[in-house]
Amino acid sequence: MKKVLLVAFVLLLAASCKQANMEPGGPELSVSFRFEKGHRCASVSPELRIANVPPGTKSFDIRLKDRDVPTWNHGGGKVPNDGSGVIGEGALSSYNGPCPPSGSHVYEFTVQALDAGGAVLATGRAKQSF
Repeated sequence: MKKVLLVAFVLLLAASCKQANMEPGGPELSVSFRFEKGHRCASVSPELRIANVPPGTKSFDIRLKDRDVPTWNHGGGKVPNDGSGVIGEGALSSYNGPCPPSGSHVYEFTVQALDAGGAVLATGRAKQSF
């Protein structure tokens, strides 16, 4: 009986999170971006668009990772939330753009929405080959 109740609880939790467009750990940001040829090996970050931003978000912590070489630090930065859902091109202060030595690599931005105290309210990710 306890196993049945536990399974029912887990299924109910998963369904309610899906209905609310949330992961079990909280809401998920929708993140999108597009690399252009001029972003290759550049310190100018692309424009990022962020949706599903939770109330109380004061800033975003943004990081870029090369999924093919995850130990390489591409940096990112923290930017204030102005409510527009757009992080302008070049807004990241400590950023090294995609620069695969040969072929293409998969790059992933991770964006965390932070409250005034720095607590994470939501996270989102977006990937693109370059």
